Amino acid sequence: MTTPLIIDTDPGVDDAFALALAAASPEVELLGVTTVFGNVLLADTTANALRLRALLGREDVPVAAGADRPLVHPQPHLSSAHGSDGLSGARGTLPEPTRAADPRDAVTLMRELLEAADRPVTIVPIGPLTNVALLLAAHPRLKEKIGRLVVMGGGVDVGNVTPSAEFNLWSDPEAARRVLVEEDVPTTLVPVDLTHRCAVGAGWLADLARTSATGAALVGLTGEYLATYRRILGLDGIVVHDAVAVAEAIRPGILATTAFAADLDCSFGPNRGALVVDRRREVERPADLDVALDTDLDVALDTDLDGLRSFLFERLSSLGGA
Repeated sequence: MTTPLIIDTDPGVDDAFALALAAASPEVELLGVTTVFGNVLLADTTANALRLRALLGREDVPVAAGADRPLVHPQPHLSSAHGSDGLSGARGTLPEPTRAADPRDAVTLMRELLEAADRPVTIVPIGPLTNVALLLAAHPRLKEKIGRLVVMGGGVDVGNVTPSAEFNLWSDPEAARRVLVEEDVPTTLVPVDLTHRCAVGAGWLADLARTSATGAALVGLTGEYLATYRRILGLDGIVVHDAVAVAEAIRPGILATTAFAADLDCSFGPNRGALVVDRRREVERPADLDVALDTDLDVALDTDLDGLRSFLFERLSSLGGA
């Protein structure tokens, strides 16, 4: 039986790979896509999601726009890693959508999909957590319809937008705290500590581009993203953060998790947006946040996570089409 899936996203180059992975995986039923501000403004993340839906041949999946700003305080700036349009300036290379965005807002779409579901739904937030925080605050009764949240965000020992904070959680710390700390929905957090180890090289991308027109189109979105990683990490490749979270949603247990007590820094000091993970043996808070710090993948695994990269490549290379 397939797992019903909703992806909440701010495309974003790595979000594009994540959406493609969901579309390519028979283990999941993609019920809907909701968009949020983040890597670029909401109008751009929504336009990107619609174009990606067309590329992937999934015009049957509704796309609904959500929050265009954080819950409380303005976001200081957008990401520069993904280019001016969120897709390395290459959005125009993707097909024109044949279906407009859903007239419902993101929270309404998620609510109606959850109400209609006959089995637990997995929600994968791979952008700021504003939409999910609003859903849980407005419709607490629907928590029982959510099988799990698989969240890409946070850093246990490292940040990427500040020394201690990761971009998605930093973009709306109050929403992140609501979802990760205050709510009691089963949650797996996929932090940058792990996703950075799952980077794919230029050779991996070149091989993917040769597999199909869709693979070539995805790789064509990586130009400015590649340049960013060459500059900041000296890496001839990219980090597909969000695809790692979607992989865990597709095949639960593909990542090895440890339960920790955690909190979010919502102050206005230098650690705003930082994930605070308590790794002491005895703590007052319950250890109820499952944090993925390794992988349990049972194929071709070595310390460089080649097995996980192989899984991603296999699924993405199966995508045909334009």
